Amino acid sequence: MNLHKLLLTKNACYKAGRTITVKGIMVHSTGANNPNLRRYVGPDDGLLGHNPNNNHWNQSRPDGQQKCVHAFIGKLADGSIATYQTLPWDMRGWHAGGAANDTHIGFEICEDGLTDRAYFDKVYIEAAELCAYLCKEFRLTEKNIICHSEGARQGIASNHADVMHWFPKHGKNMDVFRADVKKLLGGANVAADKNAPSVWAKDAWTWAKKEGYLDGTRPKDNITREEFAVVLKRLEEKKK
Repeated sequence: MNLHKLLLTKNACYKAGRTITVKGIMVHSTGANNPNLRRYVGPDDGLLGHNPNNNHWNQSRPDGQQKCVHAFIGKLADGSIATYQTLPWDMRGWHAGGAANDTHIGFEICEDGLTDRAYFDKVYIEAAELCAYLCKEFRLTEKNIICHSEGARQGIASNHADVMHWFPKHGKNMDVFRADVKKLLGGANVAADKNAPSVWAKDAWTWAKKEGYLDGTRPKDNITREEFAVVLKRLEEKKK
């Protein structure tokens, strides 16, 4: 985990200064195609990069709304992935739109266009590592982790879809996520499955393997020029 700290001290939520007894963790995603942390965290600390619109959440009512979370996960200016803590972990956040504000730490994963598996894998692992860290800090288990949509079904959060509009696109769900956090708590590593194609590419991958254009291995690796030449040759041979 690449953890940094920049508290949103100008946000009205921070100024309210209310604390909670942490009983769980709620996973959110931002709902906008902008993976850059500087959109939400500011001002620039030398790693985030400049936000020319100055619309980060370190202001009283960001986007004219009362909202604030404990952390964000996304891209730094150099493209690497990081976590920024933005509220004290035991401060009452404004993230759930319901009773979970009184019990849960909430963090946002910065969304992109939802189709980039490489980006998803990185922020997914970062999120799992953050949850494992928080579980250890507050004596929680993976069973105490939910996403916003699960909170809505439980009646403790507003009606939002995150993160179940995104995770399944890459073969994940919250049960898998909780299982991965459990692995981390047990000392294991969580790595992206490079042997399985992304959900959006599965049909094409199966077809290419069946037709003999690809050998069915390493679906997420870059293709070399010589491998590309082999594919072209196989395509040409299919025409004969």
